[in-house]
Amino acid sequence: MKTKPRKRHVHIAPSVLAANFADLKHDITTAEKAGADLFHLDIMDGHFVPNISFGPAMVNTVRRLTSLPLDTHLMIENPDMYLEDFKKAGTTRLIVHVEVCRHLHRTVSEIRSLGMLPGVSLNPATPLSVLEEILPYVDSVLVMSVNPGFGGQKFIAASLDKILRVRTMLDSRGIEAHIEVDGGVEADNAAALVEAGADILIAGTSIFRAADIRRALSAIRANVSF
Repeated sequence: MKTKPRKRHVHIAPSVLAANFADLKHDITTAEKAGADLFHLDIMDGHFVPNISFGPAMVNTVRRLTSLPLDTHLMIENPDMYLEDFKKAGTTRLIVHVEVCRHLHRTVSEIRSLGMLPGVSLNPATPLSVLEEILPYVDSVLVMSVNPGFGGQKFIAASLDKILRVRTMLDSRGIEAHIEVDGGVEADNAAALVEAGADILIAGTSIFRAADIRRALSAIRANVSF
C-alpha cells in the first residue's frame, strides 16, 4: 500500500556523479528541462570514502551549464581547507560530514560567512545524537541511505526511520531545515521518503543511467506530487 506524502514542496536533485561526462551538457540540460530543482555533486577524496570523483573544477563546469542551485557534498577529510574553493566554483549549498569535522560549528559558520548555505551529512551508522547542537545553524541535513563512495547501491531500508527521526527533531524545535536523502533513491521509494520527512531527493543512477532521463525524473516527480 502506498503512503501519502506530506504536503511540502519536494525538490529533486539529480546527482552529477552518475551523468555521462562525455556529454555532460546534454545530461544537465535534459534534466533541467525535465524539472530538476537543483544538481547534487559528490566530492570524494579516496580517503574518507573508498573512491575518487572530482573537485571544484567540475563544480565550476556544471555552474556554467546551469543556473540552478548546486548542492555540493564534501565526502573528504579536512573539508575546511577547501571551503573557499567550492564557493568560487559556484556552490550554492555546501555539505560537510559530521564524522570528519572536529570543530563542526566553526566549519558551518565559515560556510555561511562565505555566502553558501551550510549542510551536514551523516553516514548510515552515525547516530542522530551528533546533530543535537548543530541543528539550529544548518540549512539542511543529508541522510546517507547507502554507505558513501559509489553510486548505484541498494537503499538501506532503516534509513526511512532515520529520516522520520530527523524530521521529528526539526519539527519539535521549530527549525526550518531541509532533509536530503542520498542513495538508492528512485521512483518506487520516493513517496515513502517524502512521507518520512525528506524534501530533497538526490537521485543519480535512477535518473542519469535510465534510458530516458526526462521520463525517469518525471516518474519520481509523479510519485511525490499532490
